Amino acid sequence: MALVRILVDGYSLLHNWPELAEGSPRHSETARDALIEILTQYQDACGTPVTIFFDGRGARRTKPKNEAGKSVEVLYSNAGQTADDLIERAAHRFQDYGEVLVVTDDFAERNTVSGFGSSVASCGNFIALIQNALANLTENLNNHNRSERNRFFRSR
Repeated sequence: MALVRILVDGYSLLHNWPELAEGSPRHSETARDALIEILTQYQDACGTPVTIFFDGRGARRTKPKNEAGKSVEVLYSNAGQTADDLIERAAHRFQDYGEVLVVTDDFAERNTVSGFGSSVASCGNFIALIQNALANLTENLNNHNRSERNRFFRSR
């Protein structure tokens, strides 16, 4: 089955990625924006839609700076809910459409969503996946640019 969506526990991933928005508190708007930006780049590289879930308590609900139509979806939980509740509901609803990947280091959450048939990834593994995908994209772009530059100069 094809991967139809990646569901990310935003704060879980931020707590495991100290290099991202270094020096900013993990629950800050700066850290959230940095995560949204890098996951947008990853979504562009891999083509799989990404949804990031944040616990809404105390979080400012500003729109992500990247408002393009293909930007990642960002959801905040309401009072009386947690991001985990939203992730579980989304994983259950998407299961009829294909494979869902849930990214979290919360073991209870991983057990719950895997019970729905979703795949799970630890934050550390997902960070490595993102870094590899973005490095490959950069390498491919550099190779393409080099090839086009050479082709241009040969035609002169």
